[in-house]
Amino acid sequence: MEKTRRVGVLTKRVIELLELELPEGKDILLGDSNIGHMTTRHPEDFALYGEYIPDILREPDYVAQNKKDNSIEYVREVEIDHVFVKVAVRVSTKGQLFARSVYRLNPNRVRSFIDKGNLKKY
Repeated sequence: MEKTRRVGVLTKRVIELLELELPEGKDILLGDSNIGHMTTRHPEDFALYGEYIPDILREPDYVAQNKKDNSIEYVREVEIDHVFVKVAVRVSTKGQLFARSVYRLNPNRVRSFIDKGNLKKY
């Protein structure tokens, strides 16, 4: 049986910034299959930043909604490396939130997303 744990919670601020139709306080979970996906798709990034997923979800620098799959993107600049790390949170068909991926972003793309207003300052 798959194990899941709570790694975050959907805040009123994220709901308001992204105009989401989701309830405040909804748990963001991380399951074994999510970890498997992360270690397969972005093994180096997961090794470096996986342990920071709860911190990024709790205190992101920016948030966005991916229009392609309606995932919620939490982005935080990691001061040690001066890189931006994204945690993508997917909404399941049953309405549950799962941390689905964690990886570094290209800083130039991040600046472009900020300038265009796609990434909203948390």
